[in-house]
Amino acid sequence: MSQFEGNIDDFGMDTITLAGPLKAKLDAIKQAGFTQVMLLARDLVGHPDGWRAAVQEIKDSGLRVTGFQVLRDFEGLSGHLHDYKVDIAKSMLEMCHALGCGVMLACSSTSTHASGEQSAIVKDLRKLAMLAITKDIKIAFEGLSWGRTINEFPQAWDVISQADMPNLGLGFDSFHMFAAKTPLEDLELVDPSKIFLVQLADFMWTEIKSMEERMNTARTFRVFPGEGVHSAALAALTLKLHQMGYRGDYSFEVFNDDYQALPLPTVAARARRSALWLGEGVLRRSVPLPNQIRLRR
Repeated sequence: MSQFEGNIDDFGMDTITLAGPLKAKLDAIKQAGFTQVMLLARDLVGHPDGWRAAVQEIKDSGLRVTGFQVLRDFEGLSGHLHDYKVDIAKSMLEMCHALGCGVMLACSSTSTHASGEQSAIVKDLRKLAMLAITKDIKIAFEGLSWGRTINEFPQAWDVISQADMPNLGLGFDSFHMFAAKTPLEDLELVDPSKIFLVQLADFMWTEIKSMEERMNTARTFRVFPGEGVHSAALAALTLKLHQMGYRGDYSFEVFNDDYQALPLPTVAARARRSALWLGEGVLRRSVPLPNQIRLRR
């Protein structure tokens, strides 16, 4: 066995958690033993040598790209606003395809200019999926807990089901489930084969007292699984997904201003501890070999 205790291929870090240039982030993630990374569009477009140089840097790292994020406020628009968002989507899909990445994340609209009509939302999601299918990309649609119309994952699953596209599925984020207090049992409504991405994070308080606090917590003070006060709920969620048959990727979606002020290896080590806790502690009974973090069969 290598210097690492086990295989953490099913868990990945998000570059949003780390400070510094792209290459330094990739190096820290890889040195911590991870084999995959979740990327933001600005990781590419912010590269000093251009986005195609960033793509090459990522490929050279040897890390597999879990997913590419995030297309915002796409559905429910009309006229010139709709045309504008279609152009944005096409550009993001081009970058996603260049990465060799098979999943792009889109999150539910918060725009007051977007229609709340379900038929319009379904139509636009189907259109987005059609744009992506030609590039062999899956769209993982996530319900933001402050979304204007779609703000819980059962609502997102409803419109995904109505759109009925093979490459349109659910992007699931534990933060939004806990913040909205969506019952764990609602996961039973979802086809596990249509969950395209699971993002995990914890936070430090049991009660979020306002929508403003919810958004601020989501954007600045998430922590890694096992570091906050929702460890039991995260363990139950991960076990539930596994028991349902989910064998896809888990990405740590941790926005944290404090972590942005810490050395990269320190933050990556915290992420590794979370992966070990989930794989060794929570899912140990499901792991095929002792001392290995491996969820897929």
